[in-house]
Amino acid sequence: MWQRANSYIRSIFSSSKLQDVIVRYLLMILLVFVFFGLILLIYGKDPIKSYGDILGSTFGSTYGFSEVIVAMIPMLITALAVALPWRAGLINIGGEGQIYIGAAFATWGALTFTNLPAWILLPLMMLLGMIGGALWAFIPGYLKAIGLVNETITTLLLNSVAPKIVGFLIFGFWHSAMDTVKTANFVPAALLPTFFNTRIHLGFVIALVLLALFWFVMKYTRWGLEIRAIGGNSQAARRNGIPLKGYLIAVMCIGGAIAGLAGMAQVSGFYGVLLLNFSAGLGYMGFLICWLAGGQPIGILLMSFVVAIITTGGNLLQLTRDLPYAVINILLAFTLFIVLARPKFFEREKA
Repeated sequence: MWQRANSYIRSIFSSSKLQDVIVRYLLMILLVFVFFGLILLIYGKDPIKSYGDILGSTFGSTYGFSEVIVAMIPMLITALAVALPWRAGLINIGGEGQIYIGAAFATWGALTFTNLPAWILLPLMMLLGMIGGALWAFIPGYLKAIGLVNETITTLLLNSVAPKIVGFLIFGFWHSAMDTVKTANFVPAALLPTFFNTRIHLGFVIALVLLALFWFVMKYTRWGLEIRAIGGNSQAARRNGIPLKGYLIAVMCIGGAIAGLAGMAQVSGFYGVLLLNFSAGLGYMGFLICWLAGGQPIGILLMSFVVAIITTGGNLLQLTRDLPYAVINILLAFTLFIVLARPKFFEREKA
């Protein structure tokens, strides 16, 4: 097995295709920063110093780098929640709502079973978070499977419903005695452990395990092959005996469960409470990362890291360059546009 992997790696690095891919991505990154630099110039700011601030705040210290990893955790998990349905030809924009419902289910476990030890309570909260996200994703998955409503519409609309349900629970039942916009603090047993005296928590390990599992299932299992077959041609897959409706519902529910796990990781590993509007667009960010990476596992890992650098460093630009945080959204938008336009930018003439 090792010899086969070694020969495969050598064949990749010996081919000219790898060089083409590297050149293309370098050119795309260069175009992104050139366009963003023009925006900064129009705004009257120095692009070089702005980029220096972003890199210095993220790579200039151990704390800065650890904060990049912390920001990367929910992005990586939510990108996987989009990638699995995407492989089956489904567009899951509902990660934002699934995060909220998963966090609500996990919070119920944290507030209810306060006397349980951590080794029981944390897996229970993970399970509850996954159940919540899966149930929320079941609605668009089922409607898509029976041919009633497109999943893009239902997942997007449900995103506006989930935060209101969480708000109702916080205001009506779970709010802290000191603050009505959040729950009481979780007991220590309900908090994910952190590493190396930083805020990097167990969610990072969970995210990497999910990424490896996604890669293995898609590449080496029959289930992954059938999912890719559905994504390639759903009607041909159905004619070949693949249960199309069952797969559509299953992949949506599993994607929702992964997003619900991201919600659990945020409230348990990052905040320690359930806050009103705690997500701040993490589900949409995962959707962006998945599309930037083309649904590929290594691409999801790299793009999650890059986007985490941009968003983390962007906070500093508000202080050092007096820039609004909206410029970071502009940078991410440029990145998405150029990646989507990649075939046009680098199209080769066919022989």
